[in-house]
Amino acid sequence: MKVAVAGCCHGALDKMYETLELLQRRHNVRPDLLLCCGDFQAVRNEADLRCMAVPAKYRHMQTFYRYYSGEKKAPVLTVFIGGNHEASNHLQELPYGGWVAPNIYSVLPSSLGYAGVVRFRGVRIGGISGIFKSHDYRKGHFECPPYNQQTIRSAYHVRNIEVFKLKQLKHPIDIFMSHDWPRSIYHYGNKNQLLKMKSFFRQEVESNTLGSPAASELLQHLKPTYWFSAHLHVKFAAFMQHQTNSKEELPKATKFLALDKCLPHRDFLQIIDVEHDPSAGDSLEYDAEWIAVLKATNSLINVTQTSWNMPENNGLHAKWDYSVTEEAIKEVLEELNHNLKIPCNFTLTAACYDPSKPQKKVEPVHTINPQTTEFCAQFGLTDINDRIQQVKEEGSVRGEHEEEEEEEEMDSTGSAEEPSEYNTDNSGLSSINPDEIMLDEEGADEDLSTCSVDPSPDHPPDFSASFSDIRIMPDSMAVSSDDAMDSTNEELEKSGLSKQVEEKSLNERPLKRIGGNENGNSSIKKIKRRNQAIYAAEEEDKTE
Repeated sequence: MKVAVAGCCHGALDKMYETLELLQRRHNVRPDLLLCCGDFQAVRNEADLRCMAVPAKYRHMQTFYRYYSGEKKAPVLTVFIGGNHEASNHLQELPYGGWVAPNIYSVLPSSLGYAGVVRFRGVRIGGISGIFKSHDYRKGHFECPPYNQQTIRSAYHVRNIEVFKLKQLKHPIDIFMSHDWPRSIYHYGNKNQLLKMKSFFRQEVESNTLGSPAASELLQHLKPTYWFSAHLHVKFAAFMQHQTNSKEELPKATKFLALDKCLPHRDFLQIIDVEHDPSAGDSLEYDAEWIAVLKATNSLINVTQTSWNMPENNGLHAKWDYSVTEEAIKEVLEELNHNLKIPCNFTLTAACYDPSKPQKKVEPVHTINPQTTEFCAQFGLTDINDRIQQVKEEGSVRGEHEEEEEEEEMDSTGSAEEPSEYNTDNSGLSSINPDEIMLDEEGADEDLSTCSVDPSPDHPPDFSASFSDIRIMPDSMAVSSDDAMDSTNEELEKSGLSKQVEEKSLNERPLKRIGGNENGNSSIKKIKRRNQAIYAAEEEDKTE
C-alpha cells in the first residue's frame, strides 16, 4: 500500500490534502494512508489558539476547524502525533488517542495519544508525541487548561512513563513516528550535507546533543523498519544498522526520514510503498499487544509534578518487567471478540470557530472526551483527565483546611498579612526554554529556505519505494564515508525514499464533562539563532 508521510503541518490541512489530490490528478497516485509527524495544530476555535505555545504572530486559525465541524472531510485516513506547537487542551482530551475529526486519528495526545500503537492493513504503526525536555521528563501528566506560561509548554514534553510503556513491546514495529529526531541519528546519514543546509546545528551535532535521548533509546529498543520525524524543518535521510544481541537474531535496520514543514514549494511530503496484509481490512485497528501493555502499566500512572523513576532491575522494585505474555494478548483479543476495529466514535467537545462570530474572550476548559471515557471503561484503564480532576479537588479541600488554620492563627494573634492586589505568581517570569525549538519574534541571520521541485508533468515523482526495495535516494542524502561503515554506505545506496512534495495547572477551574534560564546567555543566544534560522523563511513562504 502507498503511505504518504508529512512533516510539520502547522494547521495547513487544505494545502496538505490539495497536494495529495494534485499527485492523484497528475500521476494517478493515491495514498491509502497519511502520517503526520507533529505540529498538526488541531485548532477548533479561539480558545484552542490560546493553548498553543507560539508567539501571537503565529496564532492563525488555519483550516482544521472546517474538518472538525464536518464542513470538510479528510480525503484519506490521517494518523498524526503531537509536536511542540499544538492546541494542547484539545489533544489532552485524548491521552490514549482518538479521533479529532472524521477520518483524522490522533495517535498521541488526541491522535495516537501520549504514545501509542495502532494497525492499518496489518502494518504496525507506533508513535510518541511532544518533544524531550529533561526537567519535565520524570514528572507525571499534571497539566490541564487553562495553562500558565510554564504548563502551556510542559504539556507537550515527553514523559518517562510513555517511553517505559513503549519499551515493553516485544513484537516488531513497522513504522514509528516522533516529532523531534532521535539523538545521534545524524551520524547515520549525510551529516555534511545537513550542516551545509543548517550550519547552526554544527555545535550540537559535534557535541552529540541535537535531538531527543528518549527517542534514541526507543530507536535502539524498537528497531522499527521506518522512523519518521519532523521538528527541525529540514529533510534528512539516514540508514541505521542495529546490532544483534545474539547469533540467532536476524540483523535489523531502520530507514530514518525527517520531513520539512508543510508549505508551498517545500519538500514536505513523501510517498512510500509499504508491504501490507492483503487480507486485512481497510479500517484502523487497535494493537492487541499495546492494549495489554496499557493494562499492565495502568498502576504506574502519575498525574502530579513529583519526579519519579520507572521500575528497573536495581533491587528497589519488586517488579520491573511489564512486558506482556501471549496469554495476556489473547485475553485482549477475546475481550474484543477478535474485532480490533477502532470505533468511529468522534464527538464534538467544543464549539467550532465561526468566522462571522469571533469569540476572542473564550476561556479554555478542562474537558473529558467521551472517546476516552469509552476506551477506559472498555479496557479497565484510568482516565488521566478524571484523575487530574480528583487531584485538583483534593488540593482544594486541603487548601480550605489551610485557610481555616490561618484564620484561627489570625484570631489568636490579632494580625494577618493583607492579601496583595498584585499577582504574586512569578512562574511566568522566565519562559526561555533552551532545550527546544521555539518560534521566535526576531528576524533571522540567514535565509535557509530550500527549494524542491513542484510536481509537474515534466518532473513526475518516483514511487518505487518499498520495505524491501527502496531504489531512489537523492544523492544529497547518501551516507558519506566519514559517517558510517562501508556496509551501511552500500545499503543506503540501495535504499532510498521517493522524492516529494511547549505551575499552576492544578487550579480550581471546574472540569467540563461532555455527555455521552538554564544559566548562560551564550546558550540562549545559540538557541535563538537556531530558532530564528529555522523560521527565517516563514513570512517569505506565506507570500509565495
